[in-house]
Amino acid sequence: MLGGGVTSHHEQGRPLMSTGYDGRQIVGMDLHRRRSVLVRMTSEGRRLGKARITNSPAALRAEIARAGRRPKVVLEATYGWYWAADTLALAGAEVHLAHPLGVKAFCYRRVKNDERDAADLADLLRMGRLPEAWIAPQDVRDLRELTRYRCKLVAMRTSAKDQVHAVLAKLGIPVRHSDLFGPGGGAWLDGLALPQPYCGKVASLRQLIEVHTGEIGLLEEVIAELLAGHAGYRAIQALPGIGPVLAAVIVAEIGDITRFDRPERLCCWAGLTPRHRESDLKVARGHITKQGSTLLRWALIEAVQKQPVGSPVRATRDRIIARRGTQARNIAKVAAARRLLTLVFYGLRDGHVRALQHPARDAA
Repeated sequence: MLGGGVTSHHEQGRPLMSTGYDGRQIVGMDLHRRRSVLVRMTSEGRRLGKARITNSPAALRAEIARAGRRPKVVLEATYGWYWAADTLALAGAEVHLAHPLGVKAFCYRRVKNDERDAADLADLLRMGRLPEAWIAPQDVRDLRELTRYRCKLVAMRTSAKDQVHAVLAKLGIPVRHSDLFGPGGGAWLDGLALPQPYCGKVASLRQLIEVHTGEIGLLEEVIAELLAGHAGYRAIQALPGIGPVLAAVIVAEIGDITRFDRPERLCCWAGLTPRHRESDLKVARGHITKQGSTLLRWALIEAVQKQPVGSPVRATRDRIIARRGTQARNIAKVAAARRLLTLVFYGLRDGHVRALQHPARDAA
């Protein structure tokens, strides 16, 4: 029994010191909500030990200290991985994050347990075959927390508004205001004599809407302050259809743009490129992969639908619809989103979008 709530079970009862290995260790960590399993091995794959710990920074530090100086540690990007990755990094480990889709095949094994999962992660890392996910730095995580929470609040506010409309529909009351929750619509709601329990429900929902609106406004102020000095954030707002809210979502979800060497890689990471299946002489290309950030794709599609006539992104969409018909509207939106994301790539990388300057230069 180790300190910090660590219970260690070494293979064949041998202590670590008897291995005689003083090289750099590879550690696979199968992370769960309450407990985790760590398997240590050499760079050649020889097992050095295993341990099951109760999740806490102290327990993890105590166990990783057994792995020597600067071990390579891999854990899956699963629920609540932030604390583990930060603890390992502060303890001097080289942390790698396994992409969940890349290790999905683990679940198809006949025998699956935590120790096997941890050992397989370590094996993939030492062989250089680990499908890695990006470990976002703290400032990007903070920004994502705010932008994603804002989206959650907007969804909750929308749900409350929908419920108000549902109550009026149940009572057969037609809504004659384009914005039921604007000044005119609010005054009209105040004058309605609704029976109970509908009157109380509508009053409760309207209070929730006001609370959500206040919290959303506060979040927008905090986000704007965080991004005040971000050149890319300012640059992409020059693109038609992208305002402060969508720009903040895009910046937060993409993070460090320098991890992509060209816009095609960014579009692929965002899940906006078609699936490709090839075997022998058969080649099949299907729908987009949708394997990246759902929120990023939502922001791009929202921006695509707000494109003015004459913009290059709008031209891409209209050209596809004209060639393939109105049934290809969704395909056209995705293609336009890829075009927009390409412009976003250059805006974030360079701090400006040169494509927007071409018409002005030609006119001069």
